[in-house]
Amino acid sequence: MRIAIALSAAALLAATATAGSADARGCVRGAVVGGVAGHFAGHHPIAGAALGCIVMHHHYASQRRQERAWGHHHHY
Repeated sequence: MRIAIALSAAALLAATATAGSADARGCVRGAVVGGVAGHFAGHHPIAGAALGCIVMHHHYASQRRQERAWGHHHHY
């Protein structure tokens, strides 16, 4: 039940991501991982999902800034 709530929260957070599909995808990935980790670590899947979304959103935003600074994209 709590995982379903966390996944719902992840979907909501992803829908509010404004910077693009990479950020939304990162938010969903982070929210799912954070929700599951929060569920097993301390029974706080919603907080884990929110934190995971924020962390991955920041990661993709930083990555995008670096790519713009270098003037090209790295795809490994």
